[in-house]
Amino acid sequence: MDTLFVRELKVETRIGIYDWERQVKQTILIDLDVAADAAFAARGDKVESTVNYQTICQRLVAHVQDAEVELVETLAEQMAAIILGEFRAPWVRVTVHKPAAVRGTRDVGVQIERGARPA
Repeated sequence: MDTLFVRELKVETRIGIYDWERQVKQTILIDLDVAADAAFAARGDKVESTVNYQTICQRLVAHVQDAEVELVETLAEQMAAIILGEFRAPWVRVTVHKPAAVRGTRDVGVQIERGARPA
């Protein structure tokens, strides 16, 4: 199975466990790896034959901008469910980065994998 990917999709949202975090929008970055059959898509050379990463990105941006969750884990689970359910991907890896959330670090976050990665 092949993998379509998106790196550093930038979204502004309200996320965090502290009151001060919930007062301002923060930047998160999203990385996606989505199982897809690239050979099948290439044979037809039509976007309808593949998982459309532009459509996925638009859907996730809309969701994340309105989500207002406390945990990056919650956000990652929600995005994985959207990709598996709405886009019928068999497997997805979602990484949510919350840059500079912890003093002295460049980046913190979570990475999850959901679904079954086809052979």
